[in-house]
Amino acid sequence: MMNYKKYAPYPLVALADRSWPDKTITKAPIWSSVDLRDGNQALPVPMSVDEKVAMFQLLVSIGFKEIEVGFPSASATEYAFARRLIDGNLIPDDVTIQVLTQAREHLIRKTFDAISGARHAIVHLYNSTSTLQRDVVFRKNREEIKAIAIEGTALVRLLKDESGNAGIRLEYSPESFTGTELDYALDVCHAVMDTWCASADDKIILNLPSTVEMSQPNIYADRIEWFCRNIKVRDAVLISVHAHNDRGTAVATAELAVLAGADRVEGALFGNGERCGNMDIVTMALNLFTQGVDPELDFSDLPRIRDVYRRCTRMDIHARQPYSGDLVYTAFSGSHQDAISKGMKAQPSSPGGLWAVPYLPIDPQDVGCTYEAIVRINSQSGKGGVAYVLEKDYGIQIPKWMQPDFAEAVQGVADTTGAELTPDQIHELFHAEYVKLREPVTLKKCHITWDDEEPRRQDEEDTTISCVVQTKEREFTFEAQGNGPLDAFVKGFIRESGLDFSVDEYAEHAIGRSAGALAVAYIKIVCADGRLSYGAGIDSNISLASIKATVSALNRLP
Repeated sequence: MMNYKKYAPYPLVALADRSWPDKTITKAPIWSSVDLRDGNQALPVPMSVDEKVAMFQLLVSIGFKEIEVGFPSASATEYAFARRLIDGNLIPDDVTIQVLTQAREHLIRKTFDAISGARHAIVHLYNSTSTLQRDVVFRKNREEIKAIAIEGTALVRLLKDESGNAGIRLEYSPESFTGTELDYALDVCHAVMDTWCASADDKIILNLPSTVEMSQPNIYADRIEWFCRNIKVRDAVLISVHAHNDRGTAVATAELAVLAGADRVEGALFGNGERCGNMDIVTMALNLFTQGVDPELDFSDLPRIRDVYRRCTRMDIHARQPYSGDLVYTAFSGSHQDAISKGMKAQPSSPGGLWAVPYLPIDPQDVGCTYEAIVRINSQSGKGGVAYVLEKDYGIQIPKWMQPDFAEAVQGVADTTGAELTPDQIHELFHAEYVKLREPVTLKKCHITWDDEEPRRQDEEDTTISCVVQTKEREFTFEAQGNGPLDAFVKGFIRESGLDFSVDEYAEHAIGRSAGALAVAYIKIVCADGRLSYGAGIDSNISLASIKATVSALNRLP
C-alpha cells in the first residue's frame, strides 16, 4: 500500500452562500500570456532573443494585449530582449508588456532600466507569503514578510513617479497564494493597495496564483470568491489568477475562478510551464468559443501557431492535447466513425447553422484544421469509417448493405499488419478486393444492343447482350435478352454455366460530375444453395459497370 497518510487534505473555505456555481462565463477575461517568462524559464533550452521576438510577434497576432516578456533583472538575455522590443519599436500601441521582479531593491531598479521608454508596462512584483516558505525558506514572521511587499511596492511607486510614465502599472502576487492563509493574503494585499494608493482610476492588479495546484478547482474558486467579497475597495483592483497544472485541473481552476469573480487570467500556449505546466490558454479560450462566447483571441490558424511554438520552444504538443493535438479530430473507433460520418452529412451547408456533429465539439475548420484526418482506419475501425474515407477522398459511395463486407476485408488487413491503413491503401484494397478480380470468371467480350421501339413496357425484354466468358473449365459464348443489360447478362450466364443465382441488391452512381466521369456499380447476389457474394465494377459505361460488378461477385463466391 502507498503511504497516503503522510498527506493532509487541503482546508476548505467557510463560504456557505457561495454564488459561483450558479454563474456562467459570458465574456472573455483579460488574457495575459506568460509564455516568454514562465514558459521560457521552464524550457530545457531557453529561447534566444530572436526566438523570443518570433514568439512575441505570434502572441501579438493572436490578439494578446498583455504579454509578460520576461524577468529582465534575472539574466542578460531577458534584459536584452526587453530592450530589443522597446528600442526596435516592436510593441504595438495597444499592447502592454509585463515584466516580473522579486521585491528586492536592486532587482526592481534593474527592471525599471529594462522598461525605460516603453509606452505601456506592467511591473509584476512578487514575494512568497505561504506558511511553508515563511517558516522554512525565509524564516520570517507575518509582519516581516508583509514588510517586504510594502517596501517593494513603495519603490515601484517611487520609480514610476520619477519616470513620469503614466503607462506603468503595478501587479502584485502573494506568491504561493494557495499555501497562504486567506486572512493573511488579504492583509498583505490591503497593505500593498494602501502603499500604492490604489483607486478606481489607478487600479492595481492583484494576482492570486495557484503557484502549486494543491486542491480541487472548486476550493480555489471558493478562495477567489471569498477574496473578492472581502477586498476593501473592489473597483480599485483587477483580480488575476495564474493556475498551474500540478493536479491536472488548471483549466478548470481558471474557469471556476472567473465564475468566482476573477477579471484576468494568466497562462501559456499549450500549457507550457514549470513542472506540469501553466494553464493552457488555447484550451480555455476555445472552451469559451464552443459555448458561443467570443474568446477575443484568434486561434483560427492553429497549425501556424503550433509550428511557431514548436520552432521557438523546441517543445512538442501531445497528440491528445485538447483542440491542438494531432489526433483530436481523428476517430479510429467504428461507432465513432459512423456517427461522425452521419453527423457531417446532416450538418447544414448554409452559413449560420449551429454546429452539431457527434464526438466533435468544435468544427475543425474553425481552428484551421481540415477534415482529412477525422476518420482514420485501424483494427478498431468499423464499416462507417471505412465508407467515409472512400467517399470523402475518392467519391466511392459504398451502399450500407455492402459496407460490412468491405469493412471485414479492411479489418483483416489491419489485424494482420497491426498498423493504421492510409486512405490510399484502403482505396487500393477496394480495387483489389472487387474491381481487379479476373478469376475464376473473366468477361472477355460484351456487346449490348437495344430495341428502340416505343412504348416500352417495364417487363419487356428489349435488350440483347452477346458475351464471351472465360472460366477455369472453359470459354463459352452466349446471347440473351432481358429488360436491361444486367438482367440479360444474368439470364444468359445462368443458362450457359448452370449456376443458379439472383440479384438481391444493386446500386450505382457516377464518380465525379464531369461529362467523362466513371460509373461504379455495386451488387449482391444470392445463390440457390444459400451462398451470397458482393461485387463492384467501374467503367465509363454504367451498363458495363453493372455487368463487371456481377462478374466481381461471381469471382468472390465462397
